[in-house]
Amino acid sequence: MSAAMSELVDQARQWIDGDPDPTTRAELTALIESGDHTELADRMDGGLDFGTAGLRGLMGAGSNRINRATVIRTTRGLADYLVDRYGGVPENPVVVGRDARVGSSVFMGDVVGVLLGAGLSVKVWEEVVPTPLLAYAVTASGACAGVMITASHNPPLYNGYKVFDHNGAQIIPPVDTAIAEAIDRVAPAITVPYHHPSADLMAEPIPPQVLDDYRNRLSRLRTPLETDPDQGIVYTPLHGVGWRYIKDLFAEAGYRNVHPVEPQIEPDGRFPTLPFPNPEEPGAMDLAIARAEETDADLVLANDPDADRLGVAVPSASGWVRLTGNQIGVLLIDHLLSRSDLPSHPPPLIVSTIVSSPLAERVAHAHGARFETTLTGFKWIMKAALDVESTGQGTFVFGFEEALGYAIGGLNRDKDGLSAALLMADLSSEARREGQTILDRLESIYRRHGLWVSVQKGIVRPGPEGAVEIESAMTYLGNHPPDSLGEKKVGSVTDYRKGADSRPAWLGAANLIALELPGGGRMLARPSGTEPKLKIYMDATRPLAIADDPARIESVMVREAETAVSELVDHIGL
Repeated sequence: MSAAMSELVDQARQWIDGDPDPTTRAELTALIESGDHTELADRMDGGLDFGTAGLRGLMGAGSNRINRATVIRTTRGLADYLVDRYGGVPENPVVVGRDARVGSSVFMGDVVGVLLGAGLSVKVWEEVVPTPLLAYAVTASGACAGVMITASHNPPLYNGYKVFDHNGAQIIPPVDTAIAEAIDRVAPAITVPYHHPSADLMAEPIPPQVLDDYRNRLSRLRTPLETDPDQGIVYTPLHGVGWRYIKDLFAEAGYRNVHPVEPQIEPDGRFPTLPFPNPEEPGAMDLAIARAEETDADLVLANDPDADRLGVAVPSASGWVRLTGNQIGVLLIDHLLSRSDLPSHPPPLIVSTIVSSPLAERVAHAHGARFETTLTGFKWIMKAALDVESTGQGTFVFGFEEALGYAIGGLNRDKDGLSAALLMADLSSEARREGQTILDRLESIYRRHGLWVSVQKGIVRPGPEGAVEIESAMTYLGNHPPDSLGEKKVGSVTDYRKGADSRPAWLGAANLIALELPGGGRMLARPSGTEPKLKIYMDATRPLAIADDPARIESVMVREAETAVSELVDHIGL
């Protein structure tokens, strides 16, 4: 055995000695004994990075996996950070919840046990819960932090650990860095103080009033309308936790013709009907669309397993059409800003990420709203919303990202697929009363602000060599941007790795390069933060004449955009 392999085995044995779980100890021991050093190296390749909102990764044994040992050490690091931040054990509780994934119940028990062992008070959402409701409970309970055990829309073998700050938003720098440093200082998991709930010290349940308050607040934020009870709606939670909450929200709103996708309504972390429970993925909504065809429905709504994202499909003359995240976003912006009771001082505020469609800004400005662009991720959307509101220069109404994430101002400080689903039903109901469809509403927006198309491409380059290739491509693009793409001349180039001091805090330094194109179009390139790929986004626009057929022009624009994206890929050598 080489010296490197011997060191790897020693690291694995040290991890085993510190792991309190006999199942994962046996799993890692078996890898050592089998001599599968490739798999062992992957399991022990450092640790999971604590970042954007905590941890996410494959479940299994080892430092580079989600398991009881990593959850215990992470929770102790969070507890130590909170004690340091508040100058002692905080009086306010930490709220804790879980989704229905395999392992989530056990991991949540470990979170509670470690927090109690550190002397903190804890409030627990006893049933499986959507992530947006756990985020809501943070502010509703006056908590100092929140922990949600979830891997959102990832495949079945994943789980995760999401952290919310006291303001109900995802943690941002420098908080995430400080927690990560505290985790690094934690001793092996088996030594971490742990308190099993007992009569004298246990977590309190989050009271039902929190959910009632959420419902009441959502009801007040909806556009006043007369609900169309005959509107046919098909809903799927994709084996997640959304149905038990959605069915009550829709019933209270007067939507009685709601058809759940029966094979997918019960929470099941194995996701037996689909391999990738993400409404963005091809095929994820197939069962829901089939159910819609059976019931002659008007609308299909799909939440991901923790119900923080929303997918939408609508009927057209040529069959059912899945709306993109950008289309849903601009439809909801137009819907929300059409309210007659919105204050003009301070102006309504719309926030979206830099990789989302520029059409959002045009729609917002047409309604007299302030618009802010952020880096990718909802933590930055809420950073902008909270900062602008704190200065009295805007009232947050809506935030969205193109990856099917939406937040309604005045309700939640993280993306919320429950409220977004109800608002899409309201929008559809309103359109039906006016003799329109959702696609008619979308075409109306295009005719006012131009037809916009968005194209994405991911270039996968795995491994350390791939990371070097991607970074080299970004460096080349920054130093040698193309003169043209397709038939369009490239205008200004913005390298977001530079000049952060001149931009707002929510649009700071990022490994992102933007190429501006004539007419308001643009192309963006950035490495993924979670996958070994370079992501390229292109948005293009064209005005519509009265006689133009939007569907025909859209197909032409998409082909042109795909060609331009391919030209950029060739230009940077990937």
